[in-house]
Amino acid sequence: MPSAGFSITIRIAAPADPTGVGRLTTAVGTAGGVVTALDVVDSDADRVVVDLTCDTADGPHADAVVASLRSLDEVEVRKVSDRTFLLHLGGKIEVTPKVNLRTRDELSRAYTPGVARVCRAIAENPDDARRLTIKRNTVAVVTDGSAVLGLGNLGPAAALPVMEGKAALFKRFAGVDAWPVCLDTQDSDEIVSIVKALAPVYGGINLEDIAAPRCFEIETRLRDELDIPVFHDDQHGTAIVVLAALTNALRVVGKDLKDVRIVVSGAGAAGTAIMKLLLAEGVGDIVACDRDGALHRGSQGLNPSMQWLAEHTNRDGYSGTLAGALAGSDVFIGVSAPNLLTGADIATMADRSIVFALANPDPEVDPREAREHAAVVATGRSDEPNQINNVLAFPGVFRGLLDAQAREFTLPMALAAAEAIANVVGADKVNPSVIVPSVFDPSVAPAVAAAVTEAARRTTA
Repeated sequence: MPSAGFSITIRIAAPADPTGVGRLTTAVGTAGGVVTALDVVDSDADRVVVDLTCDTADGPHADAVVASLRSLDEVEVRKVSDRTFLLHLGGKIEVTPKVNLRTRDELSRAYTPGVARVCRAIAENPDDARRLTIKRNTVAVVTDGSAVLGLGNLGPAAALPVMEGKAALFKRFAGVDAWPVCLDTQDSDEIVSIVKALAPVYGGINLEDIAAPRCFEIETRLRDELDIPVFHDDQHGTAIVVLAALTNALRVVGKDLKDVRIVVSGAGAAGTAIMKLLLAEGVGDIVACDRDGALHRGSQGLNPSMQWLAEHTNRDGYSGTLAGALAGSDVFIGVSAPNLLTGADIATMADRSIVFALANPDPEVDPREAREHAAVVATGRSDEPNQINNVLAFPGVFRGLLDAQAREFTLPMALAAAEAIANVVGADKVNPSVIVPSVFDPSVAPAVAAAVTEAARRTTA
């Protein structure tokens, strides 16, 4: 399906006749592309030069669209630009001073000699760093590149575009200054040591795209050893938004969390955090499934986090496949791999079932097939209804943590954030196609920030 993620702009010279431009758009449509813009760049008596922008499905499809244009008589394709790569040229963020440095007087206060007085004040009272430096509003987005999106272990350089994007989202949605910290090591001890050494600059640490199970150890150790909040977005951001979406989905189908049976596909970082948050909120029962099927008390060879899940979920000891676990269940949550299930599998679920198929870009089950049987369907895709996206959570969470000058991120804060997101939609406005607010809803981040700040203050009161 064509999308903006594979948008291209093609500079084309064509005959200046009444059919010239029409032939271009027809060729794109015949090849399956979607024209989104056509701008005249230059012209003379015989030819017109245009920039034609269109959405395509992927790289090969883009090539096919260009080939279709090249095949036209008297048409010259001069240049093809991938708009996604153009957006990333030179990076997506920058540092901009907040103060003017136009005169000798301003320089003497911002830097030497005036800055020495501020340095002494912080030396005498280190907490003043939260008030007098960028620490007040700055987050480190830390990765080792070991689990980049769904692409695998790409390393720190290839992870940088994602971390830049994360930093841009922090600024856009919550006014938080964030900076990528991509580490050229995948040794847990080194990562902990480096982040501890960097921590004085930052008011919070956002861990990102670190593979399980190392991410659990790294997060736990940093939480214990730092005096600023540590938040692993792949875990806690995902869990918060899933709980928010599930809260509203259950409102739609008229069921209570304490009564439902949930099947979760994926027992990595995201799946584990989702299940722990649901257990804290009082879910009826959960069956966790990994590659080998359901986790249960008799499962062998599990890592510590999976062992914990085996001991705290699956009340009836089910030991079969993912598809078998779905039979009679009320909710499916997938954070695993594409195309694991069919519509027929969804049909075995309980009446008015809920399906969250969140593997990206291809979900665990085709959402069109799922909608034939489930009452509510959500994915992680922007081109489907009910997109469950972490950007609903992490900007507001850190805005609240920084505003409260919190020293840790806690379970009550996560629950408060989820409730705030759910309530932005509200019980009176939810429906099968609207269980979460738009990522561009300007009320989301402030609502989440206020909820987290209040939870933080209750924690320290």
